[in-house]
Amino acid sequence: MLSRTPRAKADLAKLVEKQMRNWELAGAQQAALPSLTPAAPVLHFVTISRTVESGGTELANLLGERLNWPVFDREILQAMAGDDQVRARLYEHLDERGQSWIENALHWLIKGELQKQDYFYQLTETVLALARQGPAIFLGRAADLILPAGQGLRVRVTAPLAQRAQVFARESNIPEAAARDEVGRIDQERAEFRRHHFGPDANADTCYDLMLNLAHFTPAQAVEVLVTALRQRAIIP
Repeated sequence: MLSRTPRAKADLAKLVEKQMRNWELAGAQQAALPSLTPAAPVLHFVTISRTVESGGTELANLLGERLNWPVFDREILQAMAGDDQVRARLYEHLDERGQSWIENALHWLIKGELQKQDYFYQLTETVLALARQGPAIFLGRAADLILPAGQGLRVRVTAPLAQRAQVFARESNIPEAAARDEVGRIDQERAEFRRHHFGPDANADTCYDLMLNLAHFTPAQAVEVLVTALRQRAIIP
């Protein structure tokens, strides 16, 4: 994997900072946020798991704009998890009860000895802290398996392989046959990440509340589907 250029790193840092401000603002502006309870230890969220080039990223961003919720994608979450200062900033918003809940959740989620410098530990800690303090949309990184069951809306987005390979080929400027192989490789890599940390059933369809094939919906139409589902689940009014 190629190293990021200084400009790319600076752009990512700006994006992380922007989403942090959006997250803090979303929490501050929601006067009617539900109270956290043992049965509902985090606030409202949507998780979107997606196959490569299926349209999940655009859908997450459009939904974030519609709900005025920050979107934390794979790249942002990875950057936040690896930044001690950002994680410390997250913890500044947590009271003692919230910090204790996250520690207990980490012990339950991460089997064996806790290694606080491990990426997965830091990722899990970051996702839990974000969800504890304000409504948010999480794109990828197995957030649906990290966050508590029975809350939020868990969505899986896909599209036909041929369609996804065409998009990947166009964006990467490579032959379509090579794009098809690369799309398959990345899909498998994502699936293995879930299996490695959450077991053999981590990629089962039953992990999700809703599955969308974006060959049959425009992103705008898919947003309406998700908004309807969120209303049916009483997650939004």
